[in-house]
Amino acid sequence: MAHVIQERKASLAMLKVDYVEGKPETYALPLTFAAGGRAVEMESALPQTIVARLHMNGDDGVLYDALWDKSFSLGLLGAIANHRHFTGWNGDIEASPTHAFRHLLPSVGEVDEPAIMKAEQSNTSVVYGNRLILKLFRRLEEGINPDLEVGRFLTERGFAHIPPVAGALEYRRSGGEPVTLAILQGFVFNQGDAWGYSLGALSQYFERVLAKEARIEGVPVPDKNLIVLTEEALTPLAAETIGAYLEAARLLGQRTGELHVTLAEGSDDANFAPEPFSDSARQDIYRGMVALVDQIFPLLRQHLTDLPKAVQENAQSVLRRESEIRKRFALIRDTHLTAMRIRCHGDYHLGQVLYTGKDFVIIDFEGEPARPLRERRLKGSALRDVAGMLRSFHYAAYVALIGKVAGVLVEDFTSLEGWARFWSGWVSAAFLKQYLVASTQAPFLPKNREEIRTLLEAHLLEKAVYELGYELNNRPDWVKIPLRGILDLLETVK
Repeated sequence: MAHVIQERKASLAMLKVDYVEGKPETYALPLTFAAGGRAVEMESALPQTIVARLHMNGDDGVLYDALWDKSFSLGLLGAIANHRHFTGWNGDIEASPTHAFRHLLPSVGEVDEPAIMKAEQSNTSVVYGNRLILKLFRRLEEGINPDLEVGRFLTERGFAHIPPVAGALEYRRSGGEPVTLAILQGFVFNQGDAWGYSLGALSQYFERVLAKEARIEGVPVPDKNLIVLTEEALTPLAAETIGAYLEAARLLGQRTGELHVTLAEGSDDANFAPEPFSDSARQDIYRGMVALVDQIFPLLRQHLTDLPKAVQENAQSVLRRESEIRKRFALIRDTHLTAMRIRCHGDYHLGQVLYTGKDFVIIDFEGEPARPLRERRLKGSALRDVAGMLRSFHYAAYVALIGKVAGVLVEDFTSLEGWARFWSGWVSAAFLKQYLVASTQAPFLPKNREEIRTLLEAHLLEKAVYELGYELNNRPDWVKIPLRGILDLLETVK
């Protein structure tokens, strides 16, 4: 489809890619043409944006990604501000602002020059000064993207701890569902994500415990399940060594609880109204968990001899306890749950939270990109989000240890591993305790602690098994992290 946006003619191509195996995918590629000096400039400065060299209308030039053209990016912003409509060959593009747009940007003329964010990601983001950020979704699916749907819902309800949604670009074909092309959000001043903030705190933590280790015989690693641990007093050693990060974990638990409470307020919207855990819903969750085991455990057996000897021992322990893991999952199927299913974040971890220096802002409600969009829009247990964050704390502790963060030299991994588990245990308890306080009486939580434990432990195991498959396929050196996580979950005292 071709249309003129501001001064420069540009086309938004939707490319369907067919594979030898697997389903076809559709990708968004905005295109524009440059000739003469502009073409030379693009070839020299931004060769990665060039799609093809063409002879067009008597000129030699280049076809390149239009997002790198500042007038095009400004045109997209103007289109949203003015609620523009563009007609294409097979459908239409509708650009629409939300009520938050004018508050965030009273006049389009006030915005600074747009700039592409350099971070590598599956989507492409354009920043308009310190006012707005436009995220173009590269891989497209029919249906509203959860990042737009959930973000718009939370913005309309005044939830303050997300980037407010200012507008969107959507593609519509006659008789079809809208396809989300882009989302425009308010820019959030921040000091990086919570993952980086956590690794910095862990660097200081390991420095403290290295100084203390000679004076402490054995690390008092928490060996109770997290629900029990939330009811116990924080130990003086945890308060002294973990320090201010415990308060940060509590604040993040508070914000997470507030997020879920707000998402559960959509009783007037069928897409957000809480729903009970029916028998069929529990069966679906159980089948998904078992399918994950069926996929990952054969992979672990296949790679067993490739792992370091110390890791092999943990891997063999996990394999021997496969039936126990399946039984934990079966509790979801066989337990009548008083909880309600709600819309959730869907891919919640420390990397999906920005740290402002004083507070946290939750971002990226797109869900797990590998899952089909229809699955990412399904309602589920809020404790699945909680489990994702708890696993992220565990990962951060081990990554800080493995990666020698900020110059902390680790001569003996085993001697400090207990301290990593000590940190993740007490930080997780602080987060979870405040989360339960923030969401107390909410309909999406089970009515008793036993049900909470059943749901949370099942989702923690599910997440750890998923991580195991990911590391086996992508980062074999990190396989020890999810293996240790699975064993810790199985070995905690009830």
